Amino acid sequence: MQLSLRTVIVGLVAVSALIIAATAIFVPGSTHPAYEAATAFVNAAGRGDEAAALAQASPALRAAIAADCPGGRVSDCVAAYADPDWGRFLNGVYRRAQPDGLDAWDVQIIATYQFGVGFSGICIYNRVERQPDDSWQVVAWSGWVSCSRPDTGLSALMQPAAVHRFP
Repeated sequence: MQLSLRTVIVGLVAVSALIIAATAIFVPGSTHPAYEAATAFVNAAGRGDEAAALAQASPALRAAIAADCPGGRVSDCVAAYADPDWGRFLNGVYRRAQPDGLDAWDVQIIATYQFGVGFSGICIYNRVERQPDDSWQVVAWSGWVSCSRPDTGLSALMQPAAVHRFP
């Protein structure tokens, strides 16, 4: 039995479409609202934009920031973690995430600082949970340390005893 060229092409297109659809369904992208909340929080806190950072924080995290961060400022909390040699914070990008049920994500962000014009590799963890109003907000963080450390993978940073765990 000989297949026509048209049959082969249609078969290849169908298989390609199935692969693309399966990838879209089973591989999470970087646009989930939890990832967006974590990234927005890190970027705002790193750049000193208190209002934007606090907008991504849960009520309990906002209360902890007010009580325990220098001057009640999230940016002062995270700035204290940064090595002065890193220079200023430039940007944080989504790296990976792990779901914890339907209403929580453990999200890792990788930050770039100014050192050497684009020094990157600062690992940051955010615990993000769905709120009663269906928004996603950061409830805890840890990290803000060089990813070259052995304790900066997502599984290590999500632990209660992780470096710079807050609150």
